[in-house]
Amino acid sequence: MPLRSLVLLSLFSLLMACSSDAPKPDAPAPAKTPAPKQAQEKARQAAELGPLPAHQRELSGTLQGIPAGAEVELALLVIDDKDRPQQLLASSSLIGNNQALPFRLRFNPEAFPVGARVELRGRASQSGQLILHLPEQRISQPTTQALGSLQFVKAP
Repeated sequence: MPLRSLVLLSLFSLLMACSSDAPKPDAPAPAKTPAPKQAQEKARQAAELGPLPAHQRELSGTLQGIPAGAEVELALLVIDDKDRPQQLLASSSLIGNNQALPFRLRFNPEAFPVGARVELRGRASQSGQLILHLPEQRISQPTTQALGSLQFVKAP
């Protein structure tokens, strides 16, 4: 087979392999948030952490005002002077059940910066839309703490 024919055949094969059909307009868009069953499984695993290892510390308490099915995200963050998060120390996800929602957030005390501002922040979303947030909770020491009952409020 002449070289020219081989090159044309290869080029044609490559074009056919790279071509694709245009997306169908009535096809549903892929979900950007995890499916509810995946979120529930993740929340269940977070609730079953087991005993606290000696090298970790834990923040615990209950979250109030979370509607059923809402996905709650808690984060322990290092915050700068302009109220911007600079470092994530720990995070957890839960699913609301319209009742007081217990939480346990474990973190490494060695990662806790001395003299820096550390806060527990939270948000709740439903169907991918922010509905509630937790007013900032300042955490001053890298120790195990029971924070009690924390109330979520409507997001601005």
